[in-house]
Amino acid sequence: MTLQGPATRVTVFIKESDQWHHRPLYAEIVHRAHQAGLAGASVFRGIEGYGRSSHIHTSRILSLSDDLPCSVVIVDEDAKVRAFLPQLDELVSEGLVICDPVEVVRHATRSGRTS
Repeated sequence: MTLQGPATRVTVFIKESDQWHHRPLYAEIVHRAHQAGLAGASVFRGIEGYGRSSHIHTSRILSLSDDLPCSVVIVDEDAKVRAFLPQLDELVSEGLVICDPVEVVRHATRSGRTS
């Protein structure tokens, strides 16, 4: 599948320690996105941040945190992303889910061929 042109990016902001049935929540989101056939999903670990609680979580040496911010980013066609949102609603009890319109300029495999 070639993904090019208008698309939607969904970003899920959670904590690294969030769990879904004794499994990291970020892993569950990625695996469900894969099962749903979405174009791609990536997890990014933050080094510092805060959310609604206003409590700052940081990776600095003097105040190590096992609860760092984490984001899962998924990009695909708008209809596919919108169809996946109910699963995120089920999984994310605390956090923030946002959708942005994006333009895919290049979607390539490791060999350099467009997929």
